[in-house]
Amino acid sequence: MSDDDPYLWLEDISGEDALAWVAERNAETADVLAADAGFAPLKERVREVLDASDRIPYTVRRGAFLYNFWRDAEHVRGVWRRTTLEQYRKDAPEWEVLLDVDALAAAEGEKWVWDGARVRRPAYDRALIRLSRDGGDAVVVREFDLVAREFVADGFEVPEAKTRIGWIDADTVFLGTDTGPGSLTDSGYPRTVRRWRRGTPVEESELVYEAEDTDVSAWGYRDSTPGFERDFVGRSLDFFRSETYLLEPGGTPVRIDVPDDAVVDVHRRHLLVTLKSDWLGQPTGSLLAFGFDAFLAGDRTPEVLFTPDERTALAGHAWTRRHLILETMRDVSTHIEVLTPGRDGAGWTRTPLVGVPALSAVSVVGTDPDVSDEYFLDVSGFLQPSSLHRGHIGADTEVLKQAPDRFDTAGLTVEQYFATSPDGTRVPYFVIGPDHTATGPGPTLLYGYGGFEVSLTPYYGAVTGRAWLEGGGTYVIANIRGGGEYGPDWHQAALRADRPRAFEDFAAVAEDLVARGITTPDQLGASGGSNGGLLMGAMLTRYPELFGAIVAQVPLLDMTRFHKLLAGASWIAEYGDPDDETDLAHLRELSPYHRLTADRSYPPVLLMTSTRDDRVHPGHARKTAARLRELGHPVLFHENTGGGHAGAGDNEQASHNSALVHTFLRRHLT
Repeated sequence: MSDDDPYLWLEDISGEDALAWVAERNAETADVLAADAGFAPLKERVREVLDASDRIPYTVRRGAFLYNFWRDAEHVRGVWRRTTLEQYRKDAPEWEVLLDVDALAAAEGEKWVWDGARVRRPAYDRALIRLSRDGGDAVVVREFDLVAREFVADGFEVPEAKTRIGWIDADTVFLGTDTGPGSLTDSGYPRTVRRWRRGTPVEESELVYEAEDTDVSAWGYRDSTPGFERDFVGRSLDFFRSETYLLEPGGTPVRIDVPDDAVVDVHRRHLLVTLKSDWLGQPTGSLLAFGFDAFLAGDRTPEVLFTPDERTALAGHAWTRRHLILETMRDVSTHIEVLTPGRDGAGWTRTPLVGVPALSAVSVVGTDPDVSDEYFLDVSGFLQPSSLHRGHIGADTEVLKQAPDRFDTAGLTVEQYFATSPDGTRVPYFVIGPDHTATGPGPTLLYGYGGFEVSLTPYYGAVTGRAWLEGGGTYVIANIRGGGEYGPDWHQAALRADRPRAFEDFAAVAEDLVARGITTPDQLGASGGSNGGLLMGAMLTRYPELFGAIVAQVPLLDMTRFHKLLAGASWIAEYGDPDDETDLAHLRELSPYHRLTADRSYPPVLLMTSTRDDRVHPGHARKTAARLRELGHPVLFHENTGGGHAGAGDNEQASHNSALVHTFLRRHLT
């Protein structure tokens, strides 16, 4: 393809010509997929799952209340609500509604989408509510009174931007937002941190910290832990490197001197450091503990809390008041321990927390680190609906909520296999479906991501169950390099010019599925979104013979211009810099948009995006669809007008998108 891109006009997000083209493509797709006899009942079945009133209402504890955001058929845009633990234990708790987003949207004539709230600790009396217009990453911020259950007149309010904001005290916040030229980085995120006092103009607020234009963002936050109140600022140099500073009382920033690719976590008197490279004689992927004050004074003697091996990686951690809950993965299966520091911060002890069934997952979904050793755990598996457990460390646990079965699992099995990539790497993958030793090859959907150290772990996928598994399909999740399933090394193996390792891993899984008799190339589909959309573009252009159909959602596909589009500059550390001639060589080779040719057969492809996606530009999908059409290849395109990077802003849009995807796959694979 020529360097002179003939489809640049499709990057004009709301341009008249571009939107007319989108409308034509959407109509074509609707004529094929939405008109299919199976589309409407499938959409209804998916919508039932999304709107179900007996879903688990996951909560966040803030003081005496458990807070939840809830959507269903009656509350399309959702309600923010709260209840007590006593009520939450009941099958039908009484909820206090704080904000009805549907009512707000109707009153203001805006398609508001909830984006969370920053509640002031420890009083829990005010919130900074974030609202997105139709699902974009940019938000407006408004102060909300949790006692009066209304927005605060003349309270803190920030116009639409990719804002970072957090409480310092009752009348002051840390703020990073778009205040005009020079206030944003090249990636479109806040470059400055200001201390903004109530009732004063933002432009007159105190400038606390500045990042560079080429950084991803700057940030500031107050640690409000009683007795350990501290202010921190910092900057993200790129997607994986950052610097964190403690603000001294006079405002002088003191750097927490760890490697810039390490992740720091400060809790009371403890400093935890998660390593992404070797440091202090400890390997990549380790978790180290220090006394916070001792570290600032120069002590570099770590307490090693976790050391990885070739099969085991750190998955996460969460603090309670006195303990650390540690999550690890061994071959993508979860293990949880409780670590307890000694009285002087050293001599940590550890005990298992809960047993986890094989090929399932458990995750910490809530703790109360200011006050108690309470924790909430979610336990699920591919064929096992979620159960929500609550406990106190050292005491018994209780099952608070149990989700019902959402799809028929009769005859379905779960297996984990390992494919061998061309360089000899063993790549794990999960297979959920009928027993193929009895049924033989069948329609199979292979999903992957492979980037940004994101791990794909077992979960109960009710939508996939209804839309795909119940109809006899098999679902496969590939844990390819680029993800975090085996720690930072697994991710770094597929960075920048090494990105093809992720593609090779995914193709190796596809070939292994055929070799095991689970499917055939004509019956094998592949899907992925965002960075996974890049993976799908690679499958389309590098391994088209392996697949019968491909779905790419909110995809990244033009690797020579991604850094110029919306948040794209923030991903240079992952892929490389197109403005660097050395990187441009491998990026052109990676770029699916530039690899498309007329003289190669491609499987049918469905490209999906959102006009309101202000993270991955819809131009990626638009231009690729136009190029495929020009070359005479089969392609369908659907662009939701709202929904942001999620592709859908409510359950109606989500069920519609899911029905499009699975109708497309069934038409081509069954």
